[in-house]
Formats: sequence, C-alpha cells, structure tokens
Amino acid sequence: MSVVGFDVGFQSCYVAVARAGGIETVANEYSDRCTPSFVSFGPRNRSIGAAAKSQVVTNCKNTVQGFKRFHGRAFSDPYVQAAKSSLVFDLAQMPTGTTGIKVMYMEEEKVFSIEQVTAMLLTKLKETAEAALKKPVADCVISVPSFFTDAERRSVMDAAQIAGLNCLRLMNDTTAVALAYGIYKQDLPAPEEKPRTVVFVDVGHAGYQVSVCAFNKGKLKVLGSAFDPELGGKDFDEVLVKYFCEEFAQKYKLDVRSKPRALVRLYQECEKLKKLMSANSSDLPLNIECFMNDIDVSGTLNRLFEEFCAELLAKVEAPLRSIMEQTRLKKEDIYAVEIMGGASRTPAIKDRISKFFGKELSTTLNADEAVARGCALQCAILSPAFKVREFSITEVVPYPISLKWTSAADEGVSDCEVFPKNHAAPFSKVLTFYRREPFSLEAYYNNPKELPYPDPTIGMLGMLCTVLLHLVHYTSPHKTNQKKSYSEADRFTLIKCENNKQTGCILFYSTCIYNKQEEKKNEQPPQAKKAKVKTKTVDLPIENSLNWQLAGEALNLFVENEGKMIMQDKLEKERNDAKNYVEEYVYEMRDKLQGVLENFVSEADRDSFSLKLEDTENWLYEEGEDQQKQVYIDKLVELKKLGEPIQNRYTEAEERPKALDELVRQIHQYTKVVEAYKDELYDHLDELEMMKVEKQVNETMTWMNNKKNLQSKQSLSQDPVVKAQEIQAKTKELYSACNHIVTIPKPKVEPPREETAAEQNGPVNGQEGSEAQTGIPEKGQAAPETTEAKLPEMDIN
Repeated sequence: MSVVGFDVGFQSCYVAVARAGGIETVANEYSDRCTPSFVSFGPRNRSIGAAAKSQVVTNCKNTVQGFKRFHGRAFSDPYVQAAKSSLVFDLAQMPTGTTGIKVMYMEEEKVFSIEQVTAMLLTKLKETAEAALKKPVADCVISVPSFFTDAERRSVMDAAQIAGLNCLRLMNDTTAVALAYGIYKQDLPAPEEKPRTVVFVDVGHAGYQVSVCAFNKGKLKVLGSAFDPELGGKDFDEVLVKYFCEEFAQKYKLDVRSKPRALVRLYQECEKLKKLMSANSSDLPLNIECFMNDIDVSGTLNRLFEEFCAELLAKVEAPLRSIMEQTRLKKEDIYAVEIMGGASRTPAIKDRISKFFGKELSTTLNADEAVARGCALQCAILSPAFKVREFSITEVVPYPISLKWTSAADEGVSDCEVFPKNHAAPFSKVLTFYRREPFSLEAYYNNPKELPYPDPTIGMLGMLCTVLLHLVHYTSPHKTNQKKSYSEADRFTLIKCENNKQTGCILFYSTCIYNKQEEKKNEQPPQAKKAKVKTKTVDLPIENSLNWQLAGEALNLFVENEGKMIMQDKLEKERNDAKNYVEEYVYEMRDKLQGVLENFVSEADRDSFSLKLEDTENWLYEEGEDQQKQVYIDKLVELKKLGEPIQNRYTEAEERPKALDELVRQIHQYTKVVEAYKDELYDHLDELEMMKVEKQVNETMTWMNNKKNLQSKQSLSQDPVVKAQEIQAKTKELYSACNHIVTIPKPKVEPPREETAAEQNGPVNGQEGSEAQTGIPEKGQAAPETTEAKLPEMDIN
C-alpha cells in the first residue's frame, strides 16, 4: 500500500512518502523537491511541472498556473470575473456552469475543467512518487486550504479520482503542519495535564491561514482557525508589477499590460526582486533585455517597497486578532508561534507577527515541505501497512453549518444551526423530524459574510414520503463513493449528513426503515410502536445549483480523456527521444572522429562518415524537424552502420590488452603447477591428467603467440585479427580444462594410533620397546619434522 502526501500549492507542489526510515520529501526528475504548479499545452503534447514553467514566456497563452483558486466556482462567480483581467490565459464556461480553461491543444481549441487541469498536475506528482517508491501509487492524502468550502473540496476530490488516486482524506494545510510538528515531540504534556498551545501561521503565495492547536501526548486538537484568502505572496508581486508598469510607461513609453509575454517576464523578474529584497536592504536593480519592441528596460527598488505595501501589511494582524478572540486565549498562553509558507520569509510580515504575540517566531519546521510531510504522516496513520504512534486529530468546522427545510404541513421555512463555527469535527449529532408529507432538506453555511464563496448552499435533498427523519453529522471509518438504489416504496427514511473524515466534505446517506404496521393512519407516534423494524442503508443523490460534483458519466469521460492524453504524452516523448538520439549521435561521433577515434578509421572512411553526419544534421533542422518516431530510428541505424565498426575497433584496442594479460596470467599459473609436479611436489596428482594440463597449456600458448604476431602486423584502422571476446573464451576454456585437476587437495596423513602401556612395554620385532622406537618423543625431546609440498598460490577464478 502506498503512503503518500501531496501538498498541491498555488505556485508549487511537494510530494512526501513514508518509508522504513521515516517520512521523506522526494525529488522530481530534475532532482528538485519543488514541482511548479504549471501545465502547458502544445501542438503535440502537454508539459507539466518544471517543463511547463520553462514555457511560460514562449507559450504564455497556453501555459496555465494559479488555477487552484477556481475550484468549485461558477464561471459567473464575481471572483472569477475579477480575476480574468489579470490572467494571461483564457477562461471559459463549462456546460455545468463551472469555470474552465480555454487553450490550444493538439492544434485544436479545447476547454478543460479545473478538475481536469488539477488532475494533470496530480498525475505528474503521482509519477514522481512512483519513481521514488518503485511501485504504483494510489492511496494518498492531499492538502487543501482551511478556508475551502465543501464545493471546493469536492472539486479537489474529483480531480484526484480523474488522476487515478484514492484520496483517503483532504487535510487542512495548518492541521497537516501541526501533525508534522507534534507527532515527533517527546515532551508533550500528559493527557490529564494542561495542553501546550501552539499557533501555526501559514503565509503562502495566494493565501494566509492561522490556526491554534492544543497538544497533549498522543493528541492534537485544533482550537480555532482564521484566514485571509486574499493575502499572499502574489499580492506583493502585484504591487511590484504595478510600480514598474507605471515607471516603464513614463520612462520608456511602454504599455506593458498590452503584451502578455512582456507581462509574464515582468512578473518573473519582480518575484526574483522580492526575494532578494527579503535578504538585502540596499538598492537592487531590475534589468530586462529586449523587453518590448527590442527595448532594454531597467529600474531599481529597495526596502521602500514596504511603504507601497502598507495596505497589504495592515491585513496581517486581523486574522491573528480573530483567532485570539475565537479561542479566548491570552498571549501568555501561547507556547510558540510556528511560521511556514514561502511568503513567511518576508521581513515585514515576520516583524508584524512577532510584535503581535510579543515573542520570537519559531522556524523548527521546513517552511516549504511541512505540509506535505504532515499529509504523508496522516496517510501512514490511515494505512494498515505502517505501524505509527497513536495520535488523534480533532479539527474544527471553519464555517457555521445550518439546515433548513420546507413541507406542506409547515408554514414557511424552518432552519436550525447544527454546527457552529469552530465546532469539533469529526462529531455526531442526531436530529429527529416527524413528517408524513414529502419535504426538502438543505444544508448551507449560515454566515455568508465570512464565506469566501458566493453560494452558501452545501447541498439539497428531495425527501420521499417520510415519517421519521434523523440527521447525523459523524465520521465514517471508510470512504463511501458508490451510489445505491432506493425504492419509492420506502416508508421511513433516516438521513445522515456526514462530515467525512477522509474527504472533509459534507456527505448525505439514507437508511430506509420498513414498518409493516404503518398502513394504519392516525395511530400513535412512531416511537411508541413496538412493530418489528427492518433497516437498510442507501445513498441519496445531492442536488447543487452549480453541479460541482461531477456526474458519473462525466467523471468517467474525464478519466478516459486523461488516459488518452497520458498516452499521447508518452508517444510524443518517445518520438522526441528518438530524434534526440540521432542528434546526440551526430555530435558525439563528429567530436570523436577528430579525437579518440582518429587513429581507428582510414582517411577516406573518415571523410565519407563526416559528410554523412553533416548531411544528417542539416536534415534534422529542415525536413527532419517533425518526423515520425520510426523515421528517426531508421536514420540512427543507418548512421550506426558506418560508426559502429570504428567504435568497435577502438573498444577492442582498449579491451584486448586486458584480456591478453588475464590469459597470460592463467598460463603462467598452470605452467608453475606442471613444473612443480615434475619436481614431485604434486605426486598425489594423476600423471595422465597432468599430461592433459601440460598439453592444454602448450596449445593455448601457441594460439596466443600466433594471434599476437598476426595482430601486430595490423594497423589500428583495420579490423582486429583477434577480439577480446575470443581471448576471454580461450581463458575460460583453459580454466575449465585445467583448474579441476590442479586443485585436487593432497590426501591427509593419519596421525599414528596411540598404543596401550602394555604394548609399548612389550617386545617390538623381537626387541624391547621404548618410547623412542615407537616414535613418541621423550620428555624434553623435540618432535620429528615433516615436510609437505604446498600448491603455489594462484587465482582459480
């Protein structure tokens, strides 16, 4: 089972995996642990990640970024309409009313949903994880901002499903950081003691989140959360861009915003300048060559930039004050303030946070990777494949949730707040409704003013003829996605509204209760009956005005399209690789013909081959620019017919001396054994077998000397008389014929058997026995020396 955590950010992504050694943030194919959140569409394929970011200038209209903020939003959403003017790429309306991205792909105009584009990015991150784990990846935990609504979270879940991922849970960014912070702490207070309170401040590229968490040993409880979805690093970039647009308009008479490519370049340079200003207080230059109309532009800026951002910096304290008011904590109750996120490195932001709490900020966590690591830890907790220390996590409801309903028996609309703001989640509640008429039930966020989303509706259910209705907000241990059928003959219905542990979304379920005695009307209330009750649980479809949850057919179509695009990307990569192999071979052989291969080819062959290489290079940049994969393969085969014989001669010249040295060494070893045998040092060996060894050694030596003589008459530009492989085969043949003979061990000499005292004192060959005659040395007499012939040391491999 895979254990993977994905931090899908506005500007960059991180992937963390669980291994036997712990949690590790893995690198992509560029050996970079940060993967840009970019997707670029081309005439033949897609580029994702770093490859897409490199095309943001050259293919700006078809390279998309920052699409995370459009999850679950209608195209008519005021936020989407306001953002359109600042985007280089185009937005379009999907058939469901949601937001789509219009690009040119495969030389056709296409409109992709936000879920599809996010799925493309997730597919890339999935491949990165699979390359690190060396196995398929399916189960994962994905991070989302804590201010995401139910619609936005479901949109992310759909994207994960399109990418072929089984998202076990959507985890809030700050909660993931808190888990990564607390699970390794060994000094947390005991469960019965006062908890340790830590504030986590996440200032990312597009959002600002704050949460307060209470830690006890094996326990994490989120006390409250606050946020500003409109404050992040991109807003400071926007201030810089606006400043230089005005300066260049006055200084160079350039309208930067009229040229998308120039605007993209300015955004890139301003982001670099902002990072430099975080570490330097001196004046810093900004220079861009051939910016617009072949004009080079330049400018300077310093920490006075903070004055331009005064309005943005003033927003930093509002969420901090809000979180303290919500939790009713005092500043002295705060144990530490942990900061993370790319924009948290801005000195002005750090100063304001530090002054608010009156203490130094803590940076014990990796500001960029902490979210991904927390998600991987959560995935390990949910996975049966890893044994993880018990650590319970209690989140909060970011927005108050209410229910409202209508029926024929009621006058008007009734409503009820089920979960207030910062209510613990997961949590279960049961509400009982008595109805005999059909009615509708709607879940919604009851405070639209603090909701960064135009539609407060979570979902609506059209109920059947129902007598008893329960509403439950609880946590399910297993994710349920399949829809089951139900019959209109069902007489009683139990509705469950679930804040699912794995998804973080509001889900609705139905348990149908059949009461056989309900036929009679105007009887006692249902709870007083003692009739036999049978229950059956099914899912009820949820209606939403935006239809943000993709229908089954649409989702399957997106999954199928993603599979086709992945295959197209693979085929295009193979085609480009085949082309690159031809180009690499041309450059490589052209250099070697004037270098290491110079002596291994005749002058005529070198001129002919060089001309062929030059013709191939010209072909690559002309009619060979866009050919099928097989054309490049055939072209490479044609070149290798001329180049490989030259390369082989060089390789043989390098390997042949090594093979000859090994053969000479083996001949020398076996020759020494033969000579030792003649000196009676190996008299335990069979004479006929040793004659075979001597004959084999002599034949091999004769063969070797003959080949060496013939090879010495050949020039380097001619094919060798003998190849290294033949010499190695001859060495193996000699080894097989001789080694098993010469390595026969010498028989062991049995020590003399000890005799009894009577035998020692008795007559021996008619004489008196003595210790000296029996070969046993007397006391103080040295034992007789023996000489054994030993095999010479040799390498028998």
